[in-house]
Amino acid sequence: MAGFSRGFGARRREPVPDLPPGQYLTEDFPVLSAGPTPRIAREDWSFRILTERGISATWTWDQLMALPIEEVHTDIHCVTRWSKLGTTWRGVSLDTLFADVETDDDYAMAHSYGGYTTNIPLEDLLDGKAWVAFEFEGEPLEPEHGGPARLLVPHLYFWKSAKWVNGITLQDRDDPGFWEQNGYNLHGDPWKEERYW
Repeated sequence: MAGFSRGFGARRREPVPDLPPGQYLTEDFPVLSAGPTPRIAREDWSFRILTERGISATWTWDQLMALPIEEVHTDIHCVTRWSKLGTTWRGVSLDTLFADVETDDDYAMAHSYGGYTTNIPLEDLLDGKAWVAFEFEGEPLEPEHGGPARLLVPHLYFWKSAKWVNGITLQDRDDPGFWEQNGYNLHGDPWKEERYW
């Protein structure tokens, strides 16, 4: 499968209680990417929210670090069937970033360095459900896992937690992103097994 990193193959495992259906438990953190890993220096990184009115809010790395930072303890679930329990992240809540953003739109498209996109309903990004994360297990997020910063939306399959995130565009329709255009479910709830169309 040219252009894709290792880890996209399915594996059979014994079911574990408290996992979403069809998932197996892993102690590893598999690296899954569609395309090469971008290398973005922190001083070159920025994050922007663009509204339907063309108004944007932008943060540099230093500005992001000056915002309230939260520690997040959560399980993560990949559509390729692995789950990792009890992970610890640090990042800035999307609630903080959206505090002064006015919009009538109900949907968002996350954008990443390297061109990746994924669509997410706005309600899945707010009310303590999503972060721009920059640390994993007490260490800076490695580029292979989306560093310097990735979106963290742990209640959805992990392809929604866009690596190398650099912005969110608000929109009035739930237009599909990269994987959604290629057969993945528009929403991606692991407890409902919303894997594919």
